[in-house]
Amino acid sequence: MPKIIHVASLLAGLALAGCQGVLDLGLGPTTAKTVIEAKSGDEALARIRSSHGLSLLSSDPVLERAAAQQAAYMAKSGRMEHTTGRGRDFASRVRENRIQGMAAENIARGRFDAGGLFTAWMNSSGHRRNMLDPRFSKFGLASAEAPGADGARYWALVLSE
Repeated sequence: MPKIIHVASLLAGLALAGCQGVLDLGLGPTTAKTVIEAKSGDEALARIRSSHGLSLLSSDPVLERAAAQQAAYMAKSGRMEHTTGRGRDFASRVRENRIQGMAAENIARGRFDAGGLFTAWMNSSGHRRNMLDPRFSKFGLASAEAPGADGARYWALVLSE
């Protein structure tokens, strides 16, 4: 289920380092492999948004970190939901990462490649609405796979102004 929240009056943004590749989020003992998916997200979102006459989105390290946190929490807990315990819901990640303005989150679990993931999201009205929101200009996409997940990955996409 997609999640959207307005956070216009948060503190000034702090650029948190995002990286390409595997990310250690300091979440304690977990063997979930978390990957920033900027390139595949950029290609899929460019195709989707340009086909609807919308401006392209740019990958953003702050949003990548928020997406990686969510993917890792879901993989660690084995649950696909926006709230994964310890107050780790979307609104708290927005505040902690100092994301400014309007923001939305799409999540998924499955054996998707990026193409299959974005096709599934486009076939869901709420997820589709988030990706086609003309107010958004940035995104972060990450995935995580927990051991024993049989190839299934947890995905999180965070979009913002």
